[in-house]
Amino acid sequence: MLESATEGMERFWAESLADAVLAGIPVDRPSALRILQSPDQDTAALLEATCRVRDRYHGRRVKLCVLRNARSGMCPEDCHYCSQSAVSEAAIPRYKMDTPDDLLEGARRAVETGARRFCMVTSGRGPSDRDIERFSGAARRIKEAYPDIELCVSAGLMEEDQARELKAAGVGWVNHNLNTSERHHSAICTTHTYADRVRTVENVKRAGLSTCCGGIIGMGETDEDIVDLAFALRDLGVDSLPVNFLLSIDGTPLSDRDDLTPQKCLRALCLFRLTNPAAEIRIAGGREKHLGEFQPQALYAANSIFVEGYLTTPGQAYREAHDMIAAMGFEVEPGVDPGLPRS
Repeated sequence: MLESATEGMERFWAESLADAVLAGIPVDRPSALRILQSPDQDTAALLEATCRVRDRYHGRRVKLCVLRNARSGMCPEDCHYCSQSAVSEAAIPRYKMDTPDDLLEGARRAVETGARRFCMVTSGRGPSDRDIERFSGAARRIKEAYPDIELCVSAGLMEEDQARELKAAGVGWVNHNLNTSERHHSAICTTHTYADRVRTVENVKRAGLSTCCGGIIGMGETDEDIVDLAFALRDLGVDSLPVNFLLSIDGTPLSDRDDLTPQKCLRALCLFRLTNPAAEIRIAGGREKHLGEFQPQALYAANSIFVEGYLTTPGQAYREAHDMIAAMGFEVEPGVDPGLPRS
């Protein structure tokens, strides 16, 4: 079928935008909004152009990451999207923090999937001294067993000295998402501020750790909010950028939200890649539901995915992920040599 004049113009615009990004010219606000608001029929052209930027910085590889919910539920915060929050009535497991033995076993399982990064997550406002001590002890044992594994910790609002202690133990990344724009933040959480979240990311950077910071799409925000989030992450210079798509879990305040389409999700991924071209863009929670059969196309923008589930919800099995990546002409980034654990 011949390409229409309108489709040809959109393709030309998308390619020109990718050319500008590759030349080091930042995406401006009108272009960012146009990315999100492009017609569905133009998404394929946008993905193809975005893939050129993705390939420049990350080649054809896809990094696999595995999450472990190291403490579930019992959180005093009121984040409306979260099944573990104080305002959630979701039926989820609730348990205290894993032991270092538990976390070492989690790392071993992650290595078996071919994962490069192992992410340890706890519910709560922020880590206690005991939490930091336990994470640090676990990190040392994991790095002794698997020296090449990338370790990430997500434990809420964090001080610089806590981040430094994690770094000294072998942790390389700390995750703390902005989640949404500054304007929209109070609509999804009132027990801490957007500024609190920014300060945590800045503390992590000052401690010399790499930052893992992204957001959640589909929480009632506007396109302008999504652009604000993308630009804020660019201003912070985040290293790793997870993009979540809201899973409306029964028992949470946002359980009735279902605003996303696969095409909108794909365009959001393009936005985050084009505004943060060098960052590791990771497709995170909700991709299985909201992208559906379009999940493979998301790899044109993202270079990393989670496998084997999320905090309280299941996800794509790692074998299926390997097959999907290969079918799209990409390759899994080499994982960690499982060897024989030394501890």
